[in-house]
Amino acid sequence: MPYTQESIHGIVEKQRAYFRSGATLDLNFRIGQLKKLKQAVADHQELLQKALYEDLRKSPVEAYLVDLGPVIVEVNEMIRGLKKWARPEHHFSGLLCFPSTSTAVYKMPYGVSLIISPFNFPILLTLGVLAASISGGNTAVLKTSSKSAACTKALKQLIADTFPEEYVTVIDGGHDVADMCLTERFDKIFYTGSPAVAKHVLEMASKHLTPVALELGGETGNWCIIRKDADLRDAARKIAFFKLCNAGQVCININQVAVAEEAAEPFLQALKEEFIRQIGEKAEENPDYPKLITEKAYDKCVQLTENHKDRVVFGGTGVREEQRFSPTVFYPVGIDEDIVQHELFSPLLPVVPYKDEEVDALLKVIREREHPLAMYVFTADKKWAKRVMSTEQYGGGCVNEVCVHMMVKGVPFNGTGHSGMGAYHGAWGFREFTHPQTVLTGRRHLNLPLREHPYSGREGEKKMKLLKLFER
Repeated sequence: MPYTQESIHGIVEKQRAYFRSGATLDLNFRIGQLKKLKQAVADHQELLQKALYEDLRKSPVEAYLVDLGPVIVEVNEMIRGLKKWARPEHHFSGLLCFPSTSTAVYKMPYGVSLIISPFNFPILLTLGVLAASISGGNTAVLKTSSKSAACTKALKQLIADTFPEEYVTVIDGGHDVADMCLTERFDKIFYTGSPAVAKHVLEMASKHLTPVALELGGETGNWCIIRKDADLRDAARKIAFFKLCNAGQVCININQVAVAEEAAEPFLQALKEEFIRQIGEKAEENPDYPKLITEKAYDKCVQLTENHKDRVVFGGTGVREEQRFSPTVFYPVGIDEDIVQHELFSPLLPVVPYKDEEVDALLKVIREREHPLAMYVFTADKKWAKRVMSTEQYGGGCVNEVCVHMMVKGVPFNGTGHSGMGAYHGAWGFREFTHPQTVLTGRRHLNLPLREHPYSGREGEKKMKLLKLFER
């Protein structure tokens, strides 16, 4: 049955009534729902793995590694930490608030949340965000991607088997259905996807002044810088793994590599060898290699490869019927070329040479572009790496490693600027789906007239002296 504005409005109002009943405020209730979600993933594991294979040709191992397993880890962390995170904070009110001495900060849920998830990790980026919403005490409408239709169908079944519609529900459909959702008044919106669509989400949310969290890939893509002193074989091994993961359709994946000219040839050779070692000479023929989500995504790879065919040093082939395109390396690519000016979201990898002694000039160019979601550096110079990683602006990153920063417990996953706003994972997800409410408890006795009129004359002078004393 197709969705209408009226039917979606009815779903939102049912969830609002359920939230206002107070059922989701109880911490034991939330922990119980998180346990139900965890069990649901285990019970539906085979269904979810089959759906991930149908949509993206993810093997069962990769599906568990990058989609299902991380959900379990995330939920476990929330079950263990929720009572501590939700505990009200207590503060001394301060001399200016005398005779009050006690102020509390309560972590309150927003209410009805809308979670718009993408196609590339359709289970993780739906259920992982849902776990954060549940931990915060919200209800949730999940708008899943129409591109990953099999996963959306599986998620609808999982959610319907686990939660009542007035608490959590899945809505499928295309952009028209997403716009119907965005027309409704939600209390919190969490969107994962592209910066272009994020602008539309923000515009729609602004009509109701709804707070929004955005997790985006970044307008100009994520950089990986390889210095001449780097362990080139180690860098090649890790980069090859990452570009093979989900056929490069990863928001924190390396969009382009900048390699010191002195190390370019041995790095490229090591990279080719690593691709062959890990997936074979023709990745598109390996059944373990994921496919691109649509024919349009495949054709984009073909076109970009054709445009740079004179600089293809590895790959460049594919099977359109399977929508599999091999990891493809272009070298050399200029830093101002169009291919390194936007997110590729594919197995294509432009390699930009630079002079190692001019690395600061490289960083200046990167700094002047939109903030990436991730940044990676490979070098033996730990002092330089620390300086760079602590002064540049990006979502998160690694030194001499790729992607695994997002697997660390207790730290945020987030972007900045064109790569997003807000943060989640663990306690950060709980914070993202709650708002702090400050409550001061006053007293009926010993109230001083300091804040009251008169403010002039001798009384005003006395009050000014006391104010300056208290504000030290």
